[in-house]
Amino acid sequence: MTRIALIHALLHSVAPINDALARDLPQATRMNLLDDSLSADLAASDKGLDAAMHARFARLGQYAVDCGSDAILFTCSAFGPCIEAVARAHPALPVLKPNQAMIAQAASLGCRIGLIASFAPTLASMPAEFPDGAQLACELVEEAMTALNAGDAARHDALVVAAAERLVNQGCAVIALAQFSMARARKLVAERTGLPVLTTVDSAVIELRRRLGNA
Repeated sequence: MTRIALIHALLHSVAPINDALARDLPQATRMNLLDDSLSADLAASDKGLDAAMHARFARLGQYAVDCGSDAILFTCSAFGPCIEAVARAHPALPVLKPNQAMIAQAASLGCRIGLIASFAPTLASMPAEFPDGAQLACELVEEAMTALNAGDAARHDALVVAAAERLVNQGCAVIALAQFSMARARKLVAERTGLPVLTTVDSAVIELRRRLGNA
């Protein structure tokens, strides 16, 4: 049976991707590795994605491989270069960044993209991963993550919707939710804005299905 390793840096990322895979790729066995100190340490440090952080990701990737994983999906969008290094180290496996499938999907639409994040390091790294010429407007709503951490999911969703509405006013024609933890707000954002809403969760599952031959 196909085994997918899910490597998380935020607790809030665990449920959305597991729910999506249970629905859309139920034949796969899921393996969850959570180290929420990754995001906490990145947010608290001024060193960014340094050699020590790269080494931590290398160990996580190797552990997933040693456990017999057929694919690895990282679920936190702030660690792109670290994940790319893991992918280079294991070229025989699909090793996916959480946002790469959504970025490709959003960029293919050829319109102004509204990108929303609730974790500041995500917006420090993710915009550069869009192809040259992509029309991008960004909104950071750190208060949404604070609300989610406090158990106030309704406030989280309301803050994401407000950010999306600001992006509509800037001429965006599609909304992209940058983090797995934000996927829960997709339906409400779509209802309030009337725009297509892309999530890293749904796009990643589609890409996993394609890469594993389950499309």
